[in-house]
Amino acid sequence: MTEFIVVITATPSQEEAQAIADAAIEQRLAAAVQLIGPIRSTFRWKEKIERSEEWLCLLKTSRSLYQEVEQMIRAIHSYELPGVTAVPIIGGSEPYLDWYMAQLKPAAS
Repeated sequence: MTEFIVVITATPSQEEAQAIADAAIEQRLAAAVQLIGPIRSTFRWKEKIERSEEWLCLLKTSRSLYQEVEQMIRAIHSYELPGVTAVPIIGGSEPYLDWYMAQLKPAAS
């Protein structure tokens, strides 16, 4: 069975988040992308505590496509070090997961 994952990243603007979402869908790297924002993020960067407004991108994809998804995000993302993480989907309705899988391009062998 395909391992479904959600890839998460945050961007500094809605426009950048939408560019990532559009590229993921156009390239069939994600079945769907949800954009949430604006959100407030707090983090340490270069030994300074930072606070910023960001947009959260949730990309629904498969583990086999993760490397391509990460490369696509890095190509579009404006941050010096974009946070890109993935979490597994451990279950879901069978009809939805069938649709999900049909939206993704086959992984390169």
